[in-house]
Formats: sequence, structure tokens, C-alpha cells
Amino acid sequence: MEKTTRLKRDLAYTGTILKIYRDTVVANGIEEEYDYIHHDGAAAVLPVTKDGKILMVRQYRNALDRFTLEIPAGKLDAPDEPKIECAARELEEETGFRSETLEFLMTVNTTVAFCDEQIGVYIAKDLIPSKQHLDADESIDVEEWEVKDLLDMIYTGKMTDAKTIAAILAYAQKEGIR
Repeated sequence: MEKTTRLKRDLAYTGTILKIYRDTVVANGIEEEYDYIHHDGAAAVLPVTKDGKILMVRQYRNALDRFTLEIPAGKLDAPDEPKIECAARELEEETGFRSETLEFLMTVNTTVAFCDEQIGVYIAKDLIPSKQHLDADESIDVEEWEVKDLLDMIYTGKMTDAKTIAAILAYAQKEGIR
């Protein structure tokens, strides 16, 4: 395998949550241009109720122009914010529950071909009722789901969110749920 070298990176666009760059790269002796999207990172949380159900959030996603069923998640407030703190905040903001027991589950890079977004995923147990703190433009419904039913949604293609799929599969494997 030949060496790949990035010759330059030019900022093409700065948005609310991302920056888009145009990279010039030499790979296998050929100079190419690539789009690269930088995202400061995010955290997600898989909230588990006392009876083993998973709290899921249903919300509108503009990129897909539809509502999706996902685990709670959100972007870091600052690039150096600890992901566990972001996960705890998003749990309470989106579900109206908090937890003093967050356990690291995994790290997910969402789209490695053109984006560096990295999501830290945590498991939350011992949920404590609190209050939702939604942003003004958010509308989120919280739903309780059996893990087996979520696995069925994954295997039948009804669930497509990568972080949610990865988290549910990892959790089910860890807990021996099929």
C-alpha cells in the first residue's frame, strides 16, 4: 500500500454544528480532492428502566424528512466537554430522567468516509424522574421499548440510525439478550 498524503485543507463552509473542508490528497500517486466534514463530537445514552426496557426518543430529523426512533443524544457543548457529561445532560433534557450511574458502552464514528464525528455511548441505569428540558425547536416523545422488539426493528430495516443500532446491538450482546 502506497503512502497517502494530505497536501492541503481549505475551509469551504462553517455551519452551526459542522465545518466542511476541501482536502487535496495524493493517494497511490494520484492527486484527488475530497470533501471532509468536521464535527466536534457528541454523546448518546441508552437508558435502561428497572424492568429492563429501553427509553427511546421519537423526533423529527430534517435530513430524512421524517420522525425517527433513537436513543437520546446530542452534540458536545464544547470540543473538550467530557462525553459522559454530555450524555448525562442529554438524558435529562430529552427524556426527563437523570442517572448517577452512567457506564461507558462504546465509541462510534458515524460516517468514516467523509466525516470525523465521534459519539461516546453510555448506558444509564437507576433512572431518577426529573423534567425534560427541550430546546425551543425540539419536539420529542419518550417511549419504552423491549430490547427484543428493538432488535426486530433493526433486523427488519425499520430502524436505520447508526448510533442507535450500534448501541442496542452492543447492549444486547453484553446482556445476553437475543
